[in-house]
Amino acid sequence: MNKEEKNSENVSVTEPVAEEKTRAKLFTSRNIAWFAVLLALTVVLQIWGSAIRIGANTVNFSLIPVVLAAILLGPVAGAVMGFASAVVILIYVVLGTEPLSFMMFQDHPFITVALILIKTTAAGLVAGVLYKVLERKNPYLATFVAAGAAPVVNTGLYILGALLMSDTIAASGFADGMSVIYFLVVVAAGVNFLIEFAVNMVASPAIYSVIRVVRKRSY
Repeated sequence: MNKEEKNSENVSVTEPVAEEKTRAKLFTSRNIAWFAVLLALTVVLQIWGSAIRIGANTVNFSLIPVVLAAILLGPVAGAVMGFASAVVILIYVVLGTEPLSFMMFQDHPFITVALILIKTTAAGLVAGVLYKVLERKNPYLATFVAAGAAPVVNTGLYILGALLMSDTIAASGFADGMSVIYFLVVVAAGVNFLIEFAVNMVASPAIYSVIRVVRKRSY
């Protein structure tokens, strides 16, 4: 084996080891820098997504940085970024930019706050866990699974939590005579989920591929 081959082998071994160490220590200067960048991206995507309204809700693009944090820094980081993203979303809800969620917040403030914080935090955690489990078998498959799992968990928990406030939804003009479960699954979350799922599946792996190239050059 020549010197060039040895160097190539060392890089391929060092990279996953370095990534594991990065994930193990959450609050390193490097990770904090990543958090700052991803949090800024969360705010930008939330502002952008809030301008796209479908029915009673706006589209949530802020799951992209949540997935990236989960992939790059691990499940705990994904959960922390999910919580941070939820805080940004909650601010928008309290300001009244999310009509349906604002209505639920007015009638059930504690349940609504808990729902928003839990669903996005869980989405980041689950995405990180799934990526970690599948990464050694196939990192590309792991990336797609993590990217797809986040909107599934986020939307699923949203529907379950909203059912606890079915009295408010049924009495509102949003349901317009429909059953609460049909309204939530098809009208409130259906189209939004499909858009968020498609965007997440395309954007998260693409952005992660770029980040991996940049990180390889830094080793």
